Amino acid sequence: MRNDQTTFNDLYIFPSKGNDGVIGLLDRTTTAEGRTNLYKYVKHPPDNFEQLSAAQKHIKFWVKHAERWPKVITNGTLVMLEKFFEAADGATAPPSGFSVFFGEYYQKIFNKEEYFFTQFSLSHIADFLNGCKELTLLLKEKDLPEQLKTQLGEMASTLDHHLIEPLMAVNKNTPFKEQAKLSYLVRREMKYAIAQLVKMYARLDAMQSLACATAQHGWVFPDLLSAERLTFEAIGLTHPLLFDATPYNINFNEQQNFLILTGANMSGKTTFMRSLGVATLLAHLGMGVPAQQMRISFFSGIITNMHVEDDLLKGESYFLAEVKRMKMTAEKLQHDAPHLVLMDELFKGTNVHDAYECTRGVVDGLLNKPAHLKILSTHLYEVARYFEERKDVLFSYFVTNMDEQDSFHFSYELKEGISNDRIGYRILQKEGVLDMLRGNKPSQ
Repeated sequence: MRNDQTTFNDLYIFPSKGNDGVIGLLDRTTTAEGRTNLYKYVKHPPDNFEQLSAAQKHIKFWVKHAERWPKVITNGTLVMLEKFFEAADGATAPPSGFSVFFGEYYQKIFNKEEYFFTQFSLSHIADFLNGCKELTLLLKEKDLPEQLKTQLGEMASTLDHHLIEPLMAVNKNTPFKEQAKLSYLVRREMKYAIAQLVKMYARLDAMQSLACATAQHGWVFPDLLSAERLTFEAIGLTHPLLFDATPYNINFNEQQNFLILTGANMSGKTTFMRSLGVATLLAHLGMGVPAQQMRISFFSGIITNMHVEDDLLKGESYFLAEVKRMKMTAEKLQHDAPHLVLMDELFKGTNVHDAYECTRGVVDGLLNKPAHLKILSTHLYEVARYFEERKDVLFSYFVTNMDEQDSFHFSYELKEGISNDRIGYRILQKEGVLDMLRGNKPSQ
């Protein structure tokens, strides 16, 4: 799956303006290197259905065997490893002569800094190698998924070195003379191997993080289908960043793959589309999703047309920016590889008549792209009415409840059909804006 930065921004995937984003719900990594790998993985999910299926099996394993994740390795462990090998540049000769002859007592008194650095570093190396060894013991498990089996096999192969056993045995009782010798040898012989082990561990840390998040949030693993049959079905789907969110039931297929969504501002249209986008991304990471049930086919990418921005430096207007984003969308949809397309109030940068003509033209064109799943929210109810006889288009809306006193509230409940709400002018009146502009005191 390939997504661009605009899509990530529209779906609030990464931290922005003090918000941790969706990834804040996923980050249960134990190391900074693991977190870096998690971010890379979210930006570049599996490229095809086979890779995605393998990733889901991998993550499911960690949900089932969370207790097997080694506790001995911490972020401090990897930080100390980095410092140890950075200091290796000055170690050009093995320990010998006067300093070794006088032994540990001399080191504590006259070479205190080097003594404790060596001892502390080797204890962290021992912890790291013991943690990696603990992970490779999983190779004995019968239900080990292939992806994890391959990665742990590479780790086990890298651990096949004559220094591993003595390094793993290092503790506070190990004589300094032996520690000094091991320190020299590991710097000379194992810098590359340990760097590779850190990379392997970080990749696993990212995957166990997604498993941990799935379990902590009580999310369910979706049924994954190949891209051959366009499918998106969900029961009880919610937006993960919202507390006590209203759930949605969705059912798209090859015959009905376009949804036109209507309803007033603030009624929930944009949140609904973000819920679909976020759930699709989570499913394509191989982890659980915030729903009771979900079936989804493989999508090659998510394309959002939601918060397009103008570019003052390029002299581009808001409308031109919208057109360019839609052109990019059209280019991607020339291929049959399925995409999820989320469009929120297209062509806001022009007048109502132009917006209607442009939106209608885009919908007409998109209906010729049955391989893709499209959702459009619009205030232009005339667009929805124009296409309401089409059997391949779904229509849903969000209800706005308003009483005789013009008080309104939103249930955020998704219903079939086309909205008839016209509440903008009434809200303007209720807030006293028109009275103030006319010079009248606003009604209480």
